[in-house]
Amino acid sequence: MNSTVQRDAVTLVPDSHSTRHWLGQRLSAIALVPLGLWFLYSLLALPDLGHRNVSAWIAEPMQAALLALFAWCALWHSALGLQVVVEDYVPRHLQAPIIRLLQAVHVAAAIIAAYSVWLLAYGQSA
Repeated sequence: MNSTVQRDAVTLVPDSHSTRHWLGQRLSAIALVPLGLWFLYSLLALPDLGHRNVSAWIAEPMQAALLALFAWCALWHSALGLQVVVEDYVPRHLQAPIIRLLQAVHVAAAIIAAYSVWLLAYGQSA
């Protein structure tokens, strides 16, 4: 067996990062199905989507917790998916800075989402 075949055979074995990434995408997608259905059902069950009704809905502890979980799962899934897009379609020398930027944007969005839900859950307007 020549070295090219051996080297190609080695690259076919997934490393633990790839496995965790793949598993993270699948788990977040699975979690988003019931969370997304809950979110749609809950909003459609409200009499209207005015600020007062939505704020009162979020002020319920279970709703606030599920909304925060939904936002976290959606952002996690988005971050993982965009990382794959960058790794597949962006030139290698630009991948690391773009991935870091995307991660920073997702972390900022998660902090803003959690803070907004927290403010609304405790009766203050965001």
